[in-house]
Amino acid sequence: MTRLLVATSLCFFFFFLVLGSGSCVSALTRNGLRRTRDTLKFSLVDENLGSWRNGISEETAQSPGPASDAPQGTLVLAAKRTNRPDILSRFKRYRGGWDIANRHYWASVGFTGAAGFIISVLWFVVFGMVLVVHHCCGWRINIKEEESHRSQRICLILLLVFTCAAAIGCILLSVGQDEFHDEAMRTLNYVVNQSDYTVQTLRNVTEYLSLAKAISVAQVFLPSDVMDGIDKLNLDLNAAANTLTEKTSENSVKIKRVFGAVRSALITVAAVMLLLAVIGLFLSILGHQHAIHIFIVSGWLLVAITFILSGVFVILNNTVSDTCVAMEEWVEHPHAETALSNILPCVDQRTTNKTLSQSKQVINDIVNVVNQFIYTYANTYPSHADPYYYNQSGPLMPPLCYPYDSQLRDSQCGDQEVSISNASLVWQKYTCEVSASGMCTTVGRISPDIYTQLVAAVNESYALQHYTPPLLSLQDCNFVRDTFRTITSSYCPPLDHYLKIVNAGLALISVGVLLCLVLWVLSANRPGRRELVFVKLSLPIKGRRKKSSSNNNTNNSSSIDVSSSNEV
Repeated sequence: MTRLLVATSLCFFFFFLVLGSGSCVSALTRNGLRRTRDTLKFSLVDENLGSWRNGISEETAQSPGPASDAPQGTLVLAAKRTNRPDILSRFKRYRGGWDIANRHYWASVGFTGAAGFIISVLWFVVFGMVLVVHHCCGWRINIKEEESHRSQRICLILLLVFTCAAAIGCILLSVGQDEFHDEAMRTLNYVVNQSDYTVQTLRNVTEYLSLAKAISVAQVFLPSDVMDGIDKLNLDLNAAANTLTEKTSENSVKIKRVFGAVRSALITVAAVMLLLAVIGLFLSILGHQHAIHIFIVSGWLLVAITFILSGVFVILNNTVSDTCVAMEEWVEHPHAETALSNILPCVDQRTTNKTLSQSKQVINDIVNVVNQFIYTYANTYPSHADPYYYNQSGPLMPPLCYPYDSQLRDSQCGDQEVSISNASLVWQKYTCEVSASGMCTTVGRISPDIYTQLVAAVNESYALQHYTPPLLSLQDCNFVRDTFRTITSSYCPPLDHYLKIVNAGLALISVGVLLCLVLWVLSANRPGRRELVFVKLSLPIKGRRKKSSSNNNTNNSSSIDVSSSNEV
């Protein structure tokens, strides 16, 4: 059981380590935990207790073994989604499906981000060569003075459009990463709460199994061999609970740290790229050629980094989608041999039967202790010398019903028996009032003190019946299956949606700033002059008038000089 429950925990948290490294409080869980707390106060009038759904089959009980656990064929998880080129196999198609233990799977999913990495390298090399040629060889892009104003206006308009595109990309990146982080944290909280529910279930079973050892009615205790079995079972359950708690805490802290780092990195990229685009726009308009060179070099490096981030998030998006599809297919075929079989061995019939039979045996033994007292002392007329004579009298007290027969199968209660769910109410009618010496002064078969011991024994049986079925659902993976089903239906679609928004934002930022850099280079390489680069576009007439007036002044001065010379 320890190995099984630890494997379940590791499977849960591996899903989120995939999100954090490459890349709730649900109503069901909250209600489950609330029920766990509420049932600490037992109400024995529950008539809907019913029998355990997970019974021991006759075939398995007679010959337990791996024969009944045979897988229903081999299933390749997410086969269509993972049919990609494999870098490690000379770009042959990978057909192994979702398998986190297979390096070829990671090579194939890593190939999906190759476009971003290749573009980043090409951009870094090509634009770097352009900058080197420009600064070392003195290469200039000269724009003639007689260049049409229409071309200059187009250049300004394009710069504004590309800057706006980069700004929109920054907004998308900020919104997308914020929503993705929140959704990832909700998913993580859901899994943590499911783990806490598991731990609480284990603790409850061990607690009530331990209390069963202390059950006694008139100094009648459980057999010693049953107590030894309880001790051995509790060791396994406590080890599983402790390991699960430790792994839950450790992994959740690591995952939150990774997601926090990713969030900080994306926020920084969005803020820096937005600032770079806006300041570069104003520097181009104002014609600060030397200052804009710094922004050109910074933008060159940042665009390369943004393309790399785009590739990384494409890989992350495909990994999350692969994992969600694999979980969904596993839920539909839980008994097939899959890549999850090594991580999550769900069919463990022997362990399931051991826990179930142990709990059922303890319940029957508790009922046996109770009925032994009822038959031996409560419903007899012992002598005054008997230590359990307290003047009992009146109608005979009904015994407690055995919920299971000798083969530990469900059995029906007889007409003269009371069930575990309503025994306390029925037996209260057979309780007498006692004097200071402990003798009954009214009609009754049991004293209040004995009644308290009987109710404690019934409460213990009720607790074991209540908490063992959830424990068995953990062992046969019903609990895990329900958790995966909730994740794939409620949490995977939003995660995929917000990852696409992040990718769209990174793409817009990369392309927008890249095109802005080209225009910045054109602006920085205009011939050096005092006129503003783009201000001249908005005031062409005024500039012409100033030029005309200066020419007129020159002509006037020339005419004056001529006249003066004539006079001389």
